[in-house]
Amino acid sequence: MWKIDLNCDMGEAFGAYTIAPDASIMPLITSANIACGWHAGDPHVMRQSVELALQHGVAIGAHPGHPDLLGFGRRQMGLSAAELKEYVTYQIGALAAFVRAAGGRLNHVKAHGAMYNQAAADPGLARAFAEAVAAFDDSLIVVGLANSHLLSEAKQIGLPVASEVFADRGYLPNGALMPRHLPGAVLHDPDVVAARVLTMVKAGQVEASDGSIIQLQADTICVHGDTPEAVKHLQTLRRVLADAQVEIASVTR
Repeated sequence: MWKIDLNCDMGEAFGAYTIAPDASIMPLITSANIACGWHAGDPHVMRQSVELALQHGVAIGAHPGHPDLLGFGRRQMGLSAAELKEYVTYQIGALAAFVRAAGGRLNHVKAHGAMYNQAAADPGLARAFAEAVAAFDDSLIVVGLANSHLLSEAKQIGLPVASEVFADRGYLPNGALMPRHLPGAVLHDPDVVAARVLTMVKAGQVEASDGSIIQLQADTICVHGDTPEAVKHLQTLRRVLADAQVEIASVTR
């Protein structure tokens, strides 16, 4: 039997602004990547998100990003490796404080947006990210793009890793995610999303934007909470995966 984790980036509201229907999404996922206050989130939202995840038995991960509220953390920054380590350490610590206060335990770390893409493509930044996680808690799982430098660097220093694939995003032939401004970068049809996920889980492959086939390992599937169809995607995924005898469970230590 196959086994897969369903994760979603959560807690990405800020002040009076709500980005995604977290209360509707949380019961449908097994892992939550909670924003740490830099690209999104604030102390109130972080606390609420942690408590909501614990209420539903969802594994909690820190979701650090660039200090870029206006760009939602999706704009690249020219960070040094030392700066990236400091940024990641700061944000993991902030989220971990709320998890501890609520009686929970931090399970994993997944970068957000531009930080995620930069750590996937740049070995130096990947190593810096992994070292920041290891210095904080070397039992934390590093969640990263399938076949990325982040996963290989994290493995090299002995961290547990989870290879991530994306339900609602298109892929470039090199295995990177398509930039969001390109047609087909974001998928909106729940049935198309479910069919792609099933192929990724059971066959270990996905079709790229040019029609080529990418081989990948799927340990955890991301559905973006800020996609308008997120709840429909997750509901369809759970039904299709159950019908295909795929167990849905969080990736844990």
